[in-house]
Amino acid sequence: MKTFTLVLFLATYILMVLLPKKRVYVALASAVIFVAAGIVPVAKVPQAISWNVLMMIAGTMITVGLFIESKMPVRIADKLLQRSKNAMWVVIYMSLFAGIISAFVDNVATVLMVAPVGLAIAKKLKISPVPMLVCISVSSNLQGAATLVGDTTSIMLGAYAGMDFTDFFFMNGRPSIFFAVELGAAATIPVMMFLFRKDKEPVDSETIMEVSDHGPTVFLLLTIVTLIAASFNKDKPPLMNGLICIGYSVAAMLHSLIRKKEFTAVKTAVKEVDYTTLGLLAGLFIVIDGLSEAGIIDDISDLFVKSCGNNRFMLFTVIVWGSVLLSAFIDNIPYVATMLPVVTAIASRLNMDPYLFYFGLLSGATLGGNITPIGASANIATLGILHKAGYDVKAHDFMKISVPLTLVAIVAGYLFCWFVWA
Repeated sequence: MKTFTLVLFLATYILMVLLPKKRVYVALASAVIFVAAGIVPVAKVPQAISWNVLMMIAGTMITVGLFIESKMPVRIADKLLQRSKNAMWVVIYMSLFAGIISAFVDNVATVLMVAPVGLAIAKKLKISPVPMLVCISVSSNLQGAATLVGDTTSIMLGAYAGMDFTDFFFMNGRPSIFFAVELGAAATIPVMMFLFRKDKEPVDSETIMEVSDHGPTVFLLLTIVTLIAASFNKDKPPLMNGLICIGYSVAAMLHSLIRKKEFTAVKTAVKEVDYTTLGLLAGLFIVIDGLSEAGIIDDISDLFVKSCGNNRFMLFTVIVWGSVLLSAFIDNIPYVATMLPVVTAIASRLNMDPYLFYFGLLSGATLGGNITPIGASANIATLGILHKAGYDVKAHDFMKISVPLTLVAIVAGYLFCWFVWA
């Protein structure tokens, strides 16, 4: 049974890589086989799926969809444009702006918000939008791991490790992964200043976008504040975070219906929910539970420990840079879903807290996707936006910006995590 389980998992992973547009069907079909074969008992299926994660993602996506419709992100970008001295600082400010949004909003949603603004700015300045949009994409991926709600992988880690919103900032008396991510973001600024040192065209902007509805902004902020408040209650129900996100998304939709008296904005927001990701995660939760049931997770952790011995630094290094390498070419959601129980088992064998490995895994997997155009969904979305605008970006053009930005961010986060959490 163990051999069959391993072969089925590898086949699932290979098919998801080869058929990226069909990966949700691959994951769900594999989950059905895992259950039908008795690897995962039918009675355990509801427990294997993390409903809290699915509810958080769905609720946040709806609120973010209404936030985008309100034009608030465009207004903020216009304000940033007015404060920019030249084209170089426009790129830097827009990248940092995308990063800040991405700490609380899904990476792809962030790109969909900010990239059109970047295109408009580039057209106004009569410069190519490609470098700016690549920086926006890289920055949004970089900061996605900063908070509990910033990225699907962060939500997965939070649910798996029992981490709350505030745990991403401070935990066990030490600064947490938020500061590792922000240190990496700060390290990218001088790199961007060097890459765009010749872009000194003056900036002139007078137009400011009018916000159609401030309600979605309020509900998005309330979601964040309530998640923070709930994090102080260590005895809260397991589905509390998911219910918070769903509750505010429903309130935001009702507000939109009452205010505008039409369904367009709500229909658009609900339509923007990434049901593919939700289905993919549901299937993967069952598949990963099957690996655990078959004892394969323990076998993989044994392999890590045997290859690196009890050397924490070596294990941490392999986890971080191995995650970077793999996530440059494959989606980080199934990878993180697979590796979370593995690094937990490794930490257990070393009789240590797993957070050093958790943060190394999350930072490596999140940042590694920045290296190549296909390493992250936000990158693919960015290339799609540029293609529609008439710009076909070659891999080397993307990577000459993404690689230096990614490497300095990874090194900064890698060193921070080791010296603070080892």
